[in-house]
Amino acid sequence: MTGTVTVPEAASASASTSTRERPRSFSVTGERTRSSADPLTEDTTADVVVVGAGPGGSALAAHLAGAGMDVVLLEKSAFPRDKVCGDALTPRAVKELGLLGVPTPADEGWHRNRGLRLIGGGHRVEIDWPGGEFPDYGLTKARTGLDETLARFAQARGARLHEQTMATEPLTGADGWITGIRTVARDSRGRRTGAEAVVTAPLVVACDGVSSRTAVSMGREKRDDRPMGVAVRTYHSSPRHADPYLESWVELRAQTEGGLGGGVPGRRTARGRTADGRGTSAQAPGEALPGYGWLFPLGDGTVNVGLGILDTSPQFGTVDYRQVLREWIGAMGHEWEIDETTQLERVRSAALPMGFNRTPHFADGLMLVGDSAGMVSPFNGEGIDYALESARIAADVIVTHQHKPRAAWRRALAEYPAIVRETLGGYVTLGRAFAALIGRPELMGLAIKYGMSVDALMAFAVRLMGNIQGNGRDADLADRVIAALVRAVPKTTND
Repeated sequence: MTGTVTVPEAASASASTSTRERPRSFSVTGERTRSSADPLTEDTTADVVVVGAGPGGSALAAHLAGAGMDVVLLEKSAFPRDKVCGDALTPRAVKELGLLGVPTPADEGWHRNRGLRLIGGGHRVEIDWPGGEFPDYGLTKARTGLDETLARFAQARGARLHEQTMATEPLTGADGWITGIRTVARDSRGRRTGAEAVVTAPLVVACDGVSSRTAVSMGREKRDDRPMGVAVRTYHSSPRHADPYLESWVELRAQTEGGLGGGVPGRRTARGRTADGRGTSAQAPGEALPGYGWLFPLGDGTVNVGLGILDTSPQFGTVDYRQVLREWIGAMGHEWEIDETTQLERVRSAALPMGFNRTPHFADGLMLVGDSAGMVSPFNGEGIDYALESARIAADVIVTHQHKPRAAWRRALAEYPAIVRETLGGYVTLGRAFAALIGRPELMGLAIKYGMSVDALMAFAVRLMGNIQGNGRDADLADRVIAALVRAVPKTTND
């Protein structure tokens, strides 16, 4: 599971007309189908039980099954099922898909993007993904398709996937070590059918998201000293559904009597400034919120439209974020030709667990991966890449030590949180500091006003926030500065 990164080829997304229908479910072969993954109704045993078939859980199951381990993968819902998300994968996440071996062709719903367009403070800048150690493109794919694709990939690798199977409680031995999971089958409407079963295994991995019932059942509550965020999103049809850039509006303001307002800023690229004749208009009053609005094109006739806000602002919890979203779309929607008539789904919201906000990441036979471990980035709200990355790290540790005697194997599993902390701990610390700073409206306003006008600074910020700096011979000055910052700060603890 280590070696040269090979990213499967993906053709450019090609849909050229807008449609109000979004593809829902695709297998790894591209056929719209429903593979067999019946609810678990009988007791069974496994080497590892993975609870939750989101990106992290399915990636972990695929890595382990590919290494010859017997893996049971439990998913409480039936595919296809939705998750509140921006549906965007940064080059860091694309790299992880390559390491896993997942193909990403356009005809299976994968849409490429070349970079990020940032808008705010009367400025607009387009910054291409830098390439080097990471692919020079990102991807989007609706979670209704992404999660099922990865789950079927794990199933094809040999993982035993059981949909509509809820993990109800962990089982533990006399020494407190987890020995398995009790489950109950559910019908298509989420109701219990009464069929209970037990999966016995020496290791359980919680990949069951922000609420992580599995972790909570083992006494691992969320930490109040780590940041959290909230995301709200919906989908719109738009003629710009195949735009080559992800778009982020970094100047969101709480609703005021005058609304969000805001104008359409002039346009420039990171390689030089150009005038497009559209000019700027005055910003509306109101304090800047610590977050951003996004428009992420999916290449299938639709655009994922939403916003993410951090809890570090004194306004957190007092603002109607759905109203902020409506006002923001009302102010800028003409650029993408979206309004209330193009909305395809209701607005939904979800919490974003950040900064390792649930710990320890391993103890007593239970590992935490992805959102269940609070691995969403405080910089940009991205969680898929860290779910995939932590899944790979967990799999490497599990497979490397699987043949050791029980006592030695248990001790060796503690390498997982140590590697996660060494790999991501400094970056998480910087993200926590960033979250605290932009929670101060006056600093947020100054950063937007002056930072957005400096091309080199914005290119640096995109690398830092996306955690996509190069290393070794690929590193330039910006990469070396980011690496120095990460080394200089203490690593956020996760034990």
